Amino acid sequence: MEMFDMTAAELGKRIQAGEITAVEAAEYSLSRIKEKDGQINAFITVEEEKVMENARRVQQKIERRELTGPLAGVPVAVKDNICTEGLRTTCASRILGNFVPPYSAEAVKRLEEAGAVILGKTNMDEFAMGSTTETSAYGITRNPWNTDHVPGGSSGGSCAAVAAGEAFCALGSDTGGSIRQPSSFCGVTGLKPTYGTVSRYGLIAYGSSLDQIGPVAKDVTDCACILEAVSSYDRKDGTSVKRESYDFTSGLGRDIKGMRIGLPSDYLGEGLDDEVRKAVMDGAEAMRSLGAIVEEFPLGMAEYAIPAYYVIASAEASSNLARFDGVKYGYRTEEYEGLHDMYKKTRSEGFGPEVKRRIMLGSFVLSSGYYDAYYLKALRVKALIMKAFDEAFKKYDIILGPAAPSAAPEIGCSLADPLKMYLGDIYTVSVNLAGLPGISVPGGMNSKGLPIGLQLIGDRFQEEKLLRAAYQLEKAVGGYGIKKEEAHDEQRI
Repeated sequence: MEMFDMTAAELGKRIQAGEITAVEAAEYSLSRIKEKDGQINAFITVEEEKVMENARRVQQKIERRELTGPLAGVPVAVKDNICTEGLRTTCASRILGNFVPPYSAEAVKRLEEAGAVILGKTNMDEFAMGSTTETSAYGITRNPWNTDHVPGGSSGGSCAAVAAGEAFCALGSDTGGSIRQPSSFCGVTGLKPTYGTVSRYGLIAYGSSLDQIGPVAKDVTDCACILEAVSSYDRKDGTSVKRESYDFTSGLGRDIKGMRIGLPSDYLGEGLDDEVRKAVMDGAEAMRSLGAIVEEFPLGMAEYAIPAYYVIASAEASSNLARFDGVKYGYRTEEYEGLHDMYKKTRSEGFGPEVKRRIMLGSFVLSSGYYDAYYLKALRVKALIMKAFDEAFKKYDIILGPAAPSAAPEIGCSLADPLKMYLGDIYTVSVNLAGLPGISVPGGMNSKGLPIGLQLIGDRFQEEKLLRAAYQLEKAVGGYGIKKEEAHDEQRI
């Protein structure tokens, strides 16, 4: 088996068996980045010497049997809004272009403790605001399946890096679908855990009540292994939850006979691409063939998810991004007269158009006279959406639906109509509003040869059940596909 064909878990087994070293794995990933990233632009920062130094250190610990876990020696990419000590972290924004954190995020620390080798920082929509990875100050990222198309966002760099074989797995962050939607577009697997499962310490905040770090990988097994590695209760994070169990791998492979799967009729109506609808229905039939009970049902509240999400997320963003003013760290304008002028010019020059749009929207809905009419109403809608899911999970174990209304659009199409881009999040934002776990698994290809993702949603803290269902669905519909095609055509990307 060529290294390109290996999942992270398979590579980890080979490293533990002494068939491959951590140094060889790191060299392979760095060579792929050199070969492919000129076209894909999945990475913002890669420090090759640091990567190789860490790989050699990890290999020594493996040889001394100090590191025996499934991720020891595996090269991993990290989204550029997750802090890494001594390694530039920009949020794909000019305003943080020179920011080097003095500490690492808790999730990154736990990955390093598991023996993973951090390759570098991946491209993203600026401050995670966007659905295409076109708003980055460091250039757009392209979809490895077809470089005329977007990879999705905001974790598009992480998903494209895995899909292009530059990294074996990656960390992303999900505020309203930012792991699941680009995973769908790039033909990889992406998991958004229950809110509070992975520490948000060191994640540069966009929407604090919605953000959650999660894994991007080639298959469900890899996602489960990574989630086990990065999950923990963290006293440094006030939103962290102490769970009874952090075992997410032992249930993989168990059957789903008798499992009740709900298929929301709200998700299958107007606006859904016909080929995506067919992929969802084929996925439902595959789960029936495995013994699951699949039923359509009205979820309700779906039409209110987008406006509620963008009001809440923008309000939180306007507050969180107030700290970036040119005083303590990051970009500062060169010419200014007085403090107020410095603030204004720094933020005008440092933030891109989409970030400014959301800051202004957030400031508006929080302003006197509009707070009750918009922000408080959005919070009430959020509570109703949570209630709708609670009612659904009284009857169903898992909810199945699309991850996005269509396959990846062409570059330039979404930014020309921001409202259309926002509506593209219709199937993912409810999961964040309700704090639920969700996963996107590859569900086939459309007629243009672009991947289609299927989304599974679980109840809070039911990742074990969610991953079990996703594992079986993955096996039934074929799973990760880009590696099989590239094995026959190395020049395709």
